[in-house]
Amino acid sequence: MSHTPSNRVTIVIPVYAGERTLPALMSEVEPLTHPQSTAGGHGFVVNEVILVHDCGPNRSDLTLETLSAQYPFVRVVWLSKNFGQHAATLAGMASATGDWVVTIDEDCQQDPADIPALLDSALASSLQLVYAQPTNPPPHGWLRNLTSNVAKAISTRVLGNKVIGRFNSFRLVDGEIARTLAAYCGNGVYLDVGLFWIAGRVGHCPVKLRSEMDRPSSYSYLKLIGHFWRLILTTGTRPLRLITIMGFSSIILAALVAIYALQAKFYGRVPVQGWTSLLIVVSFFSGSILASLGVIAEYLAVTMGIVMGKPLYVVSTKPTRPAVRQ
Repeated sequence: MSHTPSNRVTIVIPVYAGERTLPALMSEVEPLTHPQSTAGGHGFVVNEVILVHDCGPNRSDLTLETLSAQYPFVRVVWLSKNFGQHAATLAGMASATGDWVVTIDEDCQQDPADIPALLDSALASSLQLVYAQPTNPPPHGWLRNLTSNVAKAISTRVLGNKVIGRFNSFRLVDGEIARTLAAYCGNGVYLDVGLFWIAGRVGHCPVKLRSEMDRPSSYSYLKLIGHFWRLILTTGTRPLRLITIMGFSSIILAALVAIYALQAKFYGRVPVQGWTSLLIVVSFFSGSILASLGVIAEYLAVTMGIVMGKPLYVVSTKPTRPAVRQ
């Protein structure tokens, strides 16, 4: 007797320049639309594929119309103009109906056959968010790979978040988390930062990346820098607190130099040069300015959190379990 698998998966694909790659990708997804089991014995089915047209440079629109007519599981979301990958992904999440939402790129670099492994990782450890963790180097040039690693190292150490440094556009998200984020998330928010606002149990699953077929990446270095800057702005107040720490450190330095100068003048019989008082004044007032800016920045960060739509709380229908430590 057949039954509907308990895990319905919606695949969301932001489409920018997928005219040539999407037909091959849909042919790979099609076998997953039939009820089956993962290696871990969990029943699942891909109940829909949402293709979000982000108004790219080629005729992807014609390809989407053809695919939606060819495959009954394909749904198309048409955006009015190019809003960017993260906004397009959120638009797809808002329309998703599955128990789980998988986000995947259009360039066939990520293999849909790895979706069952992501699902097994999520169900085995009760995770709300699972990122694909590539086991092979990304198929890009050495300069782009180097800059990407540097950016992730900064996000991991400077921003104080070990998990965010290992994010990937190939991810499995609890359906409730995905739809809630799409409802709350404001303009300019880095998608993965928004996910960390809500998801408390995050894990990674090893996968192998493939080549990007016959199309180059649509991300220039300027766009990648823009993504990194948005990551910095939306991660939190930690970078802003560096300003406050620098300010207070400068004030402390001024106090130490003043104490040393006074001790040398009155007890050491050492003549104190004019530059000493200048150093004290500059250190004290520059430190005061930085400390004041840091406090103002904290207030601005609170305001930005409200404007960007960071939720105060999120109610889930599933039991909440302890976060997985990695």
